[in-house]
Amino acid sequence: MNAVRLLPVAVAVAFASITPVFALDLTGVLTAPKTLIDRAIEARSTEDIARDNEIVIKVNGIMGKMETIKASTEIYEQRLLVTGLFDDKKLYDGFEKDVRAVAGVKKLYWHVRYMSADDQKNAKLMDWPDVLVISEKAQARLVGTAGVADVNYRTAADSFGIVYFIGRARSQEEHDKALGRVRDGDGVKKVVDYVEVRP
Repeated sequence: MNAVRLLPVAVAVAFASITPVFALDLTGVLTAPKTLIDRAIEARSTEDIARDNEIVIKVNGIMGKMETIKASTEIYEQRLLVTGLFDDKKLYDGFEKDVRAVAGVKKLYWHVRYMSADDQKNAKLMDWPDVLVISEKAQARLVGTAGVADVNYRTAADSFGIVYFIGRARSQEEHDKALGRVRDGDGVKKVVDYVEVRP
């Protein structure tokens, strides 16, 4: 059985598994540039994609349980990137503890911060919807870029204007081209690069 025949089953299972998150009206959790469907069409093994999907579903479930969408997840080859900003220390601590307990994560890139509400106001940070737009635009710039396999990359951003870049490049040339496209956007103050170069 080939991957094309498995696609509808993988998509159906993925959506069945995330239904509780939608029920909590946490649609922002799943509106990141790369959805579970996008992962199902990548040039990776079905098993590797399934492992990523399982981890994302678990982390999204944690967000659903805590009724927060002020965090974002991206994953590639079980390397999990989590960004976000919390003004409730107890919620932040609980979220970090639960995420770090998720099985199957090979590497965790933890970029979630706690700042009091007053400190956030004084820092004049971007609102969460604007953060998501920066991330989505960074991902969109990769689509259609000659020599860049955009399905192998993920982007996330934070309220400080930092864009986080994760995935796999097939060559250093592809990596450099993709990184340049991610950097080239309004509101991007810095890019943190977690892309691995591997043919």
